[in-house]
Amino acid sequence: MTSSLNGKTVIVIGGSSGIGAAVAKAAAARGAQVVLAGRRLTSGVVNGLRSEPVNVTDAGSLQQLFERVGRFDHLVYTSGPTVRAKTLIETDLTEAQDNFNVKLWGSLRAIQLALPFLDKHGSISLTSGQLGRKLAPGQFIKTGINAATEALGKQLAKELAPRRVNVISPGVIDTPAYAGLSEEQRLAMFAKVGEGVPVGRVGQAEEVAQVYVLAMENGFMTGAVIDIDGGGTL
Repeated sequence: MTSSLNGKTVIVIGGSSGIGAAVAKAAAARGAQVVLAGRRLTSGVVNGLRSEPVNVTDAGSLQQLFERVGRFDHLVYTSGPTVRAKTLIETDLTEAQDNFNVKLWGSLRAIQLALPFLDKHGSISLTSGQLGRKLAPGQFIKTGINAATEALGKQLAKELAPRRVNVISPGVIDTPAYAGLSEEQRLAMFAKVGEGVPVGRVGQAEEVAQVYVLAMENGFMTGAVIDIDGGGTL
């Protein structure tokens, strides 16, 4: 059964920029009451949407977020660290653990603490990425995090039913995640990536956001891993 987001409450963790911000905007356009949550946010209003601070590595911070919001219908988790490409031999595993702590363990903390507040017919949308299945040298951290997220999404879809759990797997998307590059470097990288995918370009955050809306609204979708990568995993 497909239902509108009109009047539903959606929490987007990682909603201050990029894909999370686009999801928040798209959900609000469908009539949802959206709460943006992120480490750099404060309690207030951002672009007309409620914002709340949260540190996903701190269970107490997550608990306070859900207590402030109260009952809600959909949880979207897009928080993720900036991961530098390195081989295993070059990597400080403490740094790798920190990366896992934000995206993988952070999502599990959030889900565990959200459950008393999340409607029993609500949904959880997690975020992986094409490197979970498209392997590349120097990307073992992203591969491990994303592959684990996809496996856990399926397992939790069974464990948490009738709540629905889905995983969205974006390819290369034009977001502030690449702000560390110069404009020239960023455009050159996007052009090179675009040449290697069937659609001939990188994606836009607004295109990815449409898939999160689908995962929230479609009541018959659970345990799915949805690729939105322009054919990048082919």
